[in-house]
Amino acid sequence: MSALSQPTTASAEEVARFQAIADAWWDAEGKFKPLHQLNPPRLEFLRDTAALHFGRDSGAPRPFEGLSLLDVGCGGGLLCEPLARLGFAVTGIDAGEKNVAVARLHAEQSGLAIDYRNATPEQLDGRFDVVMCMEVVEHVPDVDAFLAAAASRLKPGGLFFGATLNRTAKSYALAIVGAEYVLRWLPRGTHDWKKFLKPSEFAAALRRAGVTVAGFEGIRFDLVHDCWRRTPSLDVNYLLHGRKD
Repeated sequence: MSALSQPTTASAEEVARFQAIADAWWDAEGKFKPLHQLNPPRLEFLRDTAALHFGRDSGAPRPFEGLSLLDVGCGGGLLCEPLARLGFAVTGIDAGEKNVAVARLHAEQSGLAIDYRNATPEQLDGRFDVVMCMEVVEHVPDVDAFLAAAASRLKPGGLFFGATLNRTAKSYALAIVGAEYVLRWLPRGTHDWKKFLKPSEFAAALRRAGVTVAGFEGIRFDLVHDCWRRTPSLDVNYLLHGRKD
């Protein structure tokens, strides 16, 4: 049964948009190139923060062995696979049936045991040590309901990760006009600036869901070196982490 045939926090329009280009998830030079480029700084942030939170050695081959992780809105599994290689027992869920099929096939071809499911967080059972919602909240119709459902899947004391775009004039200029219309990194209409969340709004929604935000970090694009870098500035893209109370 499709995730969208049950009560869901997902947007049918947004799910359809990403399913239409699902075959391109693992093409590093294709429509999802921006996410492939985002992966190194995102993974550094996830690894470093989780190692500190759980008292693990981030330099070990599989530092997170024995810990479970849920990636909500996993898409084609671009973050699930490297996190599985770091030792997490990974579950990836997505409301798009085709996205899950692409992710599952690629994991099998890569020899990785990842539990992929066509579901939304409110349709899931069980709790996890880590829950992630990366570049997802700007695509859901009800942020509070979505984050409440995602946070309900987190163990007490567990670690929550989020990532999205700030609602600023700079983010409109760079993420909408620049990325979609000038540079054409993303298909036009991928983002709706009005759905971007200010860090204070993201933190407040998580607080209502029982998660206390412990820190933020920005990511900026370095045009000279054609890569993304971590930065203290939260003006455009940013990451956050928090702990379940």
